[in-house]
Amino acid sequence: MELQSLAFFIGSTIPFKYTCDDHNISPPLSWDSPPEGTVSFVLLMEDPDAPQQSFTHWVVYDLPANLRHLPEGITQESRLPGGGVQGVNDFRQLGFGGPCPPSGTHRYFFKLYALDKGSIPLF
Repeated sequence: MELQSLAFFIGSTIPFKYTCDDHNISPPLSWDSPPEGTVSFVLLMEDPDAPQQSFTHWVVYDLPANLRHLPEGITQESRLPGGGVQGVNDFRQLGFGGPCPPSGTHRYFFKLYALDKGSIPLF
């Protein structure tokens, strides 16, 4: 399975509009070829370079198995129109919280998990 965004490339800087210093909107994401038997997806965006511990910027779970993309600018609502649920991030806010490092350069990882069962939120 390959997760990608047309808004930026792996190893490049995340565009300003997706950060807390600008519009703070979620980037468009797409993926293909989930494993056979996938029932749902979980999406995480994390910053492993945060001062105390890995910082979670976005949690989305129960994404339907037939879904292959998320559009730019998903609203800060619990339930997504196409299916899926957004959890609370480490900013203690619902939905996407863009990059906002206190200092230095940080890396951000988008991780998509294909589940063979419905998800149970741990957040």
